[in-house]
Amino acid sequence: MREIARYPCHSRDVADFAFSLGLDPPIGFASSLGAADGLKLTAATYRRKFVSIRSTLSTMRLAVLCVLASAMFPSSSRAQAPTFKITTEDSSIKFAVKASVAINGTFDKWDATLTFTSTDVTTGVLDIKIQADSVNTGSGMKNGKLKGKDFFNADQDPLITFLSKKIVQTGPTTFDVQGDFTIRGATKPQTLTLTVSGVGTGTGDIHGTMVFDRKDYGMNKGIPFVHIGDSVDVTVDLHGKRISGPPLVVKQ
Repeated sequence: MREIARYPCHSRDVADFAFSLGLDPPIGFASSLGAADGLKLTAATYRRKFVSIRSTLSTMRLAVLCVLASAMFPSSSRAQAPTFKITTEDSSIKFAVKASVAINGTFDKWDATLTFTSTDVTTGVLDIKIQADSVNTGSGMKNGKLKGKDFFNADQDPLITFLSKKIVQTGPTTFDVQGDFTIRGATKPQTLTLTVSGVGTGTGDIHGTMVFDRKDYGMNKGIPFVHIGDSVDVTVDLHGKRISGPPLVVKQ
């Protein structure tokens, strides 16, 4: 191997050259920085180190590009997840309470989303948000009482929500949707039992029922001269349409 003869340059120049390549100077170099003598260097050694550094930098650049690409472009599995839209005009959310005077009604303002991360129906997330002050019993007196602090407390807690945490298929068209139910600021686990029709056709209907104890959520008061039961029956009827992606896969 051909070696470079003594460099006619100052040893400090050699140190600067080594540092510019990200290398440590040769052993004993620090003590000779002030000397005028040259230094015998092996060109092949520095060439190998330089190639190694350049290769490392290229690998780092490739890794950064891969990370950026994965962030900018969705994976094929995500792209294959179906997307649904719940149409509120074809849907409804109702409630009923056993009482000496009928107390039942609906909510006029609400929104619901149903999202999936794959075609597996159990990956779905149901998110329902209801405007508490949109309660409609057909009676202004009842509406006002339910919106008040003894019941929905709509001024302080404007939203009634249900956010699913787990979907379990219990039959060909039935599901138990476990989630967090929140009303008047209190959140507790509840299960929404669903029956689904039209799976795989692109459009379908979801009929759901849930029962909760109003006193579990701090609604302990009543209405004068009216005996009210503790159990509240909730009925959810949702009409959905698949707007993109493949159909869901449901066990038969």
